[in-house]
Amino acid sequence: MPVQVSPLTEADIPGAVSAIQQAFADDPYKNWVFDKSTFDPQRNAASLGIRCRWGMRNGIFHVAKEEGSDDVLGVACWLKPKPADQPSTWKDWIEGWRLWFNQVGLNIYYGRGGLNVKRYYIWKEAQAKAQSAVWTDPRGYYFLNIMVVHPKAQGKGIGRLMMEAVTKQADAEGMKCYLESSRDVPNMQIYGRFGFKFAKELECNDDGIAINLYAMVREPNAKPEEN
Repeated sequence: MPVQVSPLTEADIPGAVSAIQQAFADDPYKNWVFDKSTFDPQRNAASLGIRCRWGMRNGIFHVAKEEGSDDVLGVACWLKPKPADQPSTWKDWIEGWRLWFNQVGLNIYYGRGGLNVKRYYIWKEAQAKAQSAVWTDPRGYYFLNIMVVHPKAQGKGIGRLMMEAVTKQADAEGMKCYLESSRDVPNMQIYGRFGFKFAKELECNDDGIAINLYAMVREPNAKPEEN
């Protein structure tokens, strides 16, 4: 059956959360920022659900499904470009507080679920520095925040369908795209096929226990990187 890419709906959220959890089961960033011994999958699923609903309201959130099926095979969330000189709106403010209150309620009910808060803020600081250095276009960037394909559906071109759903829009608008990968191999090569190029390495170091993330940028109408 043909695969279709469509906006995430409330009914898709359980399948999207499951796909994200399975795709990131052994992700280097997840293993660094969460304590495996106290990781709570239920709490993580609830947190991802909150993020999905935020993304539906504020980003470009897609799922990939076979025609006629409700089974989520892939998930992609992009943040829309925001000009550097554009002030925050009331909507931005309300959405930020709404997300914060939801996360606080989650922490009260479930606890931290194994999240290492110190490492989370180490990552946020490294991310802010990288974006400050890399984001030179004052018009902003399409930011690929999440891109996963369910392990059972990999190798079928689903990632390409989800990627091109937004890169074609970015090309039409003459806008750049940005992402951060938690693996250099094979992820950077895969993203290179869509025109992304390595821009900066993010080192997240907690007293010698460190991971590296890889920032990549795609120019409008970029050609695939040669392997």
